[in-house]
Amino acid sequence: MTTSRTHPRPAEAAVLLTVLGLLVLEEIALGMAEEEDRPVIGGILIGASGTGLLVVGAVLLSRWIDLRRPLPLPPPGPNGREYSARALEGFPMEAVRPILLAENAPQLGHLYSAWMLARAGRPAPWIARRLAIPPDAAQLLVDAARTARLDQRR
Repeated sequence: MTTSRTHPRPAEAAVLLTVLGLLVLEEIALGMAEEEDRPVIGGILIGASGTGLLVVGAVLLSRWIDLRRPLPLPPPGPNGREYSARALEGFPMEAVRPILLAENAPQLGHLYSAWMLARAGRPAPWIARRLAIPPDAAQLLVDAARTARLDQRR
């Protein structure tokens, strides 16, 4: 079950828009070229289009690999995954409590795992999708982790 939309990241969007812009410029250049220059320009444009396709393929491959990368979670203990007190330092339990009391609530262990991923810098949609928790819960944890990082720097 996917709990978030699959919009590209800003860097991916920039790459894909650049490739699309390149393809449009290629068509304009080919249309404006003199008749005797078209074979040479066409060959150059085929090479540029192939490069653009390779870039798009690399972006899609990196996304596919990222989805299959194992999560950095602690090993399971006798009562499920166990986190140290230091790892859970700053966990926003009071803010998470209404989510835990809601219908179809995620397990506390999933929220702890989401907290660890948020502290590692993962974005909320990625966490929500990978752990199948509500997106608002993931966003709450990401915001709290960001605040905790800012407080540690001061």
